[in-house]
Amino acid sequence: MTQSHPRISKAVIPAAGLGTRFLPATKATPKEMLPVVDKPAIQYVVEEAVAAGLDDVLMVTGRNKRPLEDHFDRNYELESALQKKGDAGRLAKVQESSDLATMHYVRQGDPKGLGHAVLCAAPHVGDEPFAVLLGDDLIDPRDPLLQRMVEVQEQRGGSVIALMEVSPEQIHLYGCAAVETTEDSDVVRISGLVEKPDPADAPSNYAIIGRYVLDPHIFGILRRTEPGRGGEIQLTDALQQLAADEKIGGPVHGVVFKGRRYDTGDRGDYLRAIVRLACEREDLGPDFRTWLRRYVAEEM
Repeated sequence: MTQSHPRISKAVIPAAGLGTRFLPATKATPKEMLPVVDKPAIQYVVEEAVAAGLDDVLMVTGRNKRPLEDHFDRNYELESALQKKGDAGRLAKVQESSDLATMHYVRQGDPKGLGHAVLCAAPHVGDEPFAVLLGDDLIDPRDPLLQRMVEVQEQRGGSVIALMEVSPEQIHLYGCAAVETTEDSDVVRISGLVEKPDPADAPSNYAIIGRYVLDPHIFGILRRTEPGRGGEIQLTDALQQLAADEKIGGPVHGVVFKGRRYDTGDRGDYLRAIVRLACEREDLGPDFRTWLRRYVAEEM
C-alpha cells in the first residue's frame, strides 16, 4: 500500500503502577527503576522509542515516582565528581539517559487502569497518532518491533497493536485478538479484541503485548469507556470499539512479533531477562557464561 499518513513523533509510557509483585523492593523504589543488569528497565523502553524515531516522550507517573524524573534529568554533582576523577566512561553513561529524548511527565492521580493512563496523555498528544510502550515488556533492539509498527501505521492508518503467538493455556494472561490475514505475512487485520479470556472462549492464540501505535480517536472512546475487568478502564475495551467500526478512527491492524522479548513484570521472567542480557554483553558475557555453566554443572 502506498497511502501515506501523518508521521508519528510522540511516545507515551504509562509508569504509574505500584509494582506489588516485586514487594518489598518496590516499597520505596519504582518498579521501572529496578536494574536489568546495570540499567533501569525504563531506560531500555525510552531507548526503544528513540530508536524508532520517537524522541518526544511523555511518561505517565504517580506518587513515589520521582526517581524516574531524576534518572532522565542531569545530575551535576555526580557529573562533576566523575569529571574530576577523569572517569570518562562512567560520565558518558550518566549523561546518556539525560540526553536520550525530550522528556515530559504527567501524573495519573487515581489508579484507574491502563486506559485511564493513556487518556492522561491526551493534552500532550493532541490530534496526532502516537505510540504507547509498556515498561514490563523489553524488546531486544536487534528486533525493531516498534519501528515496524510505525511503518505499518503510516502506510495503513488507524491503529496498530503488537501481537505474539502464545500457547492456548497462556492466553488467559493476555488481551487476545481475532484476526484476518493480509498480504503482508507479519501483519493481520484485527476484527475483535477481548481482555484475558478463558482459553475456551479465546478467538485465537494471538496475545497483545505491550506496544501500541494509536489513532487519536482513542481518546474520545476512552472518555466514554466504563470500567471493565478488575474495575479499571481497559485500553483493550476501547480498541475493541475501534476494531468493530473503522469509521471511527480507521482500521486496527496487528504486527505479529516473533523476536526476542523480555518480560520484566514477573519475578521469574525478570531474573531470566537479566541472565539473557548479561550473557549477551561483550563486557560481561564471556566470564558470566563460564561461571553460569560451572554453576549449573556443579550445583544443579
